[in-house]
Formats: sequence, structure tokens, C-alpha cells
Amino acid sequence: MRFNVAFDPLLPWALTITLAALLVAVLALLIWRKVPTAGWRILVCALVLAALFNPVLQREDHDRLPATVALIIDDSASQKLDVRPGQTAAAVDDLRNRIDALGGFNIREVHARDNDTGSTGGDGTTLFAELSRAVDDVPPEQLAGAIFITDGVVHDVPDNPASVAVGAPIHGLITGREGEIDRRIVLHRAPRFAILNEPQTIDYRIIDPSLASGERVSVTLRVDGQEIATDRASVGETRTIEIPLDHAGPTIVELEVEAAENELTLANNVAVSQIDVVREHLRVLLVSGEPHAGERTWRNVLKSDASVDLVHFTILRPPEKQDGTPINELSLIAFPTRELFSEKIDEFDLIIFDRYQRRGVLPILYFDNIARYVRDGGAVLLAAGPDYAGGRSLFATPLGSILPAIPTGAVLEEPYRAAVSDTGTRHPVTRDLPGSKVEPPAWSRWFRLIEADTVNGDVAMNGPGNRPLLVLSREGEGRVALLLSDHAWLWARGFEGGGPHGALLRRLVHWLMQEPELEEEALTAAADGRDLIINRQTLAETAPQITVTDPAGNSTTVQPAEQEPGLWRAEIENAMLGLHRITDGTLTALAHVGPANPLEYQEVISTLDRLAPIADATGGGLQRIAATSAGAGVSDINMPRIVAVSDRAPAAGNGWIGLRRSSATVLVSIDRLPMFGGLLGLALLVGGFTALWYREGR
Repeated sequence: MRFNVAFDPLLPWALTITLAALLVAVLALLIWRKVPTAGWRILVCALVLAALFNPVLQREDHDRLPATVALIIDDSASQKLDVRPGQTAAAVDDLRNRIDALGGFNIREVHARDNDTGSTGGDGTTLFAELSRAVDDVPPEQLAGAIFITDGVVHDVPDNPASVAVGAPIHGLITGREGEIDRRIVLHRAPRFAILNEPQTIDYRIIDPSLASGERVSVTLRVDGQEIATDRASVGETRTIEIPLDHAGPTIVELEVEAAENELTLANNVAVSQIDVVREHLRVLLVSGEPHAGERTWRNVLKSDASVDLVHFTILRPPEKQDGTPINELSLIAFPTRELFSEKIDEFDLIIFDRYQRRGVLPILYFDNIARYVRDGGAVLLAAGPDYAGGRSLFATPLGSILPAIPTGAVLEEPYRAAVSDTGTRHPVTRDLPGSKVEPPAWSRWFRLIEADTVNGDVAMNGPGNRPLLVLSREGEGRVALLLSDHAWLWARGFEGGGPHGALLRRLVHWLMQEPELEEEALTAAADGRDLIINRQTLAETAPQITVTDPAGNSTTVQPAEQEPGLWRAEIENAMLGLHRITDGTLTALAHVGPANPLEYQEVISTLDRLAPIADATGGGLQRIAATSAGAGVSDINMPRIVAVSDRAPAAGNGWIGLRRSSATVLVSIDRLPMFGGLLGLALLVGGFTALWYREGR
């Protein structure tokens, strides 16, 4: 209840003030002339002015608005460890009851979850960002304070505590227990990209507050799920370990430190790094047996690929050519057969023979070297012309032992459209080839096919009469491709609209060089946000079931669905954060969901240290709520008393925390009493004039 005096003049304000000014001027003149009754006249004028201004006594009834308490509950991953979930739930229930019992307070409850979607570890626990959003619309006079229920591992604590200008105390109730133990491994340097077969290293450090610095623990190195090496590392020491990278594509490297006894979590005992391994250069040797229209097509396709280093030779003068020209007058470069096919053959990723036939340029021994090179992991592509069907065919050399088709000796000279075979619709080289999904295919005709009978491998494309046109095979660790026509250049020249020569030849070359994306039998997995996407490529008509093991060791079986011929896909929504292991019984894959090393798990031991400066700066209190009395359970809590305090009173003390009462009110009703209204005002005016008349009469 509040009382005040207001004015409600009987005349307009301007006229009332003008009359008041005239009366004051007259009274001043009376005083200056020392009129004996000036005092009485001043009194009467004052009563008249009071009547004109009409003072009103007001009584206002106000209700106090409730104060808002921001209750920020830490629901981050570290809060799910050990006894913290039980402590948090019990503390929230207790606070609700105690604050409700005080009366005059509203609770604004906010659950703060860690940001775990970023590729670099997210933002961790961001309680102050949640506090700012929670109280943005609360007037300062209605903010009672904020209470954090957290383990104290907060990642957005301001560097300057004075910058937290909320105008109310911030209290912290810390979950967890004294003397917690946790061991973790931290990566200091790990490559994001690497070049195949070049040495790479990772720097790491073991942190364990329960062990003295220098004590040694065991660390295991795994690459793509396979254990590679074991290291002995000293606690607190930065160590360097070398990692082998023997294949292109994504590679997942894990470093796992042995577990400590009774530690909080094993999630931070493993550090994960995903490395994209690329080949620095793909070296290709192209040998053209003779100049022809299609030679430039191969050269253009290979030179347009920035990842390919091309070495190209064309046989312009075979040894049997005898025209009497002296050797010293020839401007041709001698074909370095010994250097290419004996000394440096293993330096090439692919050897292409384009319409090549035996003419004595390469000794038979070198063809045996090429066959060995393929079996050891190399690749050979034969772009055959009529040469493959003749007596000088490469099939008649030791190279024939690895070729997937035997020439019959026939050469078909007729127009036809190359067609993708049933197997080819599922093979990554020819699957979804532009123009292949219509009948006839939307590309130009070819006019030559070298007839051959396949002995192994997969026929990806057919010619007339379903005769093999493109045959792909594996030999030992290497690969062989046989293109039984020399008319691919018609597509490149745009004859009858051309065709997808670039896509076909580029895919073919990269499949031969074992690019992971073009594996016909492959199991891959990747994270899309929180979803796990699993792809299975296969030439079979069905895909096997896939077993997924999550980071907690739980296994789930999924059946992939066909997306297109040869490609099957399964999806696990909202997958658990961490490293997942995927297998179909034959192939295996790894995929990491979320950041590789989440900020939330880098430090998990509960602490009061981070929030202490904030509590001091805002006048709040900080207390660990784990019960310490004898016989108390691990999830029992010891809550402070909640006290309502005024604006200027302390807001925290030993065993209690305070919430400020709201100073904001809302007007409920107003009572008005005119002070010069009715008989009272009349009596004062009559009495004043009567007294003045009596005094003047004397």
C-alpha cells in the first residue's frame, strides 16, 4: 500500500498557474508596502490557491510480482557418468520443492546439452549461453538468481568474471564425488590428409592425475580396426608414434591407453583420427603400337586427369623396318625398354598397351616381367585392335597367362552399339554410365569388334551378339582390363552424337589403379550428422545382412535395401556417438559418428574451480552436493538451505544460498480523497475569509 498527493486543478493548468502568479505578485506588493494584514492575506490566498489546485490524497494498492529463478540443468554427456544422473534428478526435485515453499518465485528450467555435432569436437557444455537465453526477457528487478546443477566441467565460462552482469547471484551445485579417477589420451598432432606410403606420425600424451608423472602405461595402435603396434608411454610425456598407411581412401587410426581401476569412463581412453590417404601421383605408361585415330583419345583422357603422370611412347619404327636410313640421321627417340620394363616397371601404377603387337621391340622376357608386375599388385589395360586377333597378338606372349579372354582370330566389321551387360549394370566402372538406361543406348555406334572367348573376369560391356567387349579381371594382387575394340575414339569425336568416353575410360583407369570408390565388392560407412549411412557395393543380386557394433559394444543387424543395381544401403538414425564397427561376415568397415574426440569427454572429473570466480563475482555460492555422512549412498545428496533475501543482503553463506525477492509490483487499485473537496474545503475557505474580515475590521 502506497500513499501520495496528486493535483487535479479545477481550472485548466495554464489559467490556474496564471492566477497563482498574479496572487503571488499582489502578495509581494503587500509585503513590500508593509500592509499590516499582509500575513492574513497570504494565508487566505494560499487557501484559495490550494482550492484551485485541488490536491488529492491517493492510496495505491500494489501486488509484488514473482521473481524468476533460472534453473540451468547440465544434461551433457559427462553428467551421465557414475552417480551424477541420480544426484542431478534428486537435486532438481529438492530445489523445486524448496523454492515453491518460499512463495513468490517462478522457476524457469533449462536443460543444457553439449553440442556434439561439430566435426572438431563441438562446443562442449555451454551453461552460460543457456543462461543468457533463459533470462533475456526477464527484467533485472525480477531476476532472483541462477542455479547451475552441473559437474563443474563447463566450457563457456567467461574469462572475465565481471562480464557476467546478470544483476543477480549465480549459484552452483556440483555433482560427482571427491577423489574421482579418470585416465585419458590426448592427440596433440594428427594429420588430416596423407600421401600413400609416405611415413606419418601422431603425437599424443597420457593424462592421469592419480599417477605420478613418469609412470608408464600401455598404449595400443590400431589402423582400420587392426592392431598394429603397442607402445609404452610415460604419463604427462608427449610421445610420437609412426602409423603405416598402405591403402588410399579414408583410414581410421585409434590410439587406446589401458584402463585404470575404477575410472569414470573409458570413452576418453581412445583417441581417434580419420586420415584421408591419397596418392601423390598415379604414374601411367601408355605404349601405342602404331599411330591411329584413337591414340589421341587415350592421351587426352589421361592428360586431363590432374592426378595422373603420363609417360607415352608410340612405336613409329619397328626393328623389321629396313629402309636404309643411317642411324645417325634418325630423329626418333629409342624406346627405353630395359629401363621401363625391367628397372622401373614397379614405379608405374598402370601400363596401357594401345593396339600393340609383337614386333621384336620388347623381348619375351619383359612380358614375363609385366605378368609378374600385375600379380604383385600392378595393372595392365589392353585396348585391342586387329592386332589382338593376329599371329603377333600379345596373347601369344607370357602376358597371355593373365589376360581374361582368348582371341578367336575373327574381327567383326559391322555397326553396333556397345551395351552394358547385366553384370556391368552392377559394376562401378559401367554402372549408371550416362546414356546406358535407354534401349538402344544413347550413344553412337562402333564398327569393329575383336572376337574373343572369356576365360575369367567379369564382362562389363557387350558387342553384337552379346560378344564380350569390355572384360575386367583380377590376377593375384593386380588387375587386368581388356577392351576388345579400337573405336572408342568415335565417341570422343562426337560421331552420331558421341558417347561417354571420358566417364568410361576414366573410371576404367582408376578401377585398374585400385581406387577405393570403384571397388566392385566394398563395404563403406559414413556419418551424416547423427545418422550412420552404410553402403554395400556388390556384383551379386542380393546383399548380405550387416552387423553394426556401437561404441558400447551392442550389436545390431540391419538388412540393406537396393538403391540401384550393385549398390545397397542401410541407415541407422540417431546413432550413438563414437566409433562403430560394421561387418557383413566378409568385409569390415569403421565409421565415427560425431566429433572424433569430443570436447565433452576430454575432462570429466567434477570440479568447483571453474565456477568459483563467477560465484565470487556475482555474490553466489558454490557447493558439492554429494552426501558425506556415514552410511550415505553414492547417489545421496546434501542440499543447501534456500533463503529469500533483499537486494542489498548477502546471497550465500555456509550451508545456504539466497534468492533475491522481486522489487517489481503491479498496481491493483487506487483510492482518491480530495483534500479541499466538500465541507472541509468550504470550512477552510470561509474560516480564512472570516478571519481576514475580522482582522481588517480591527
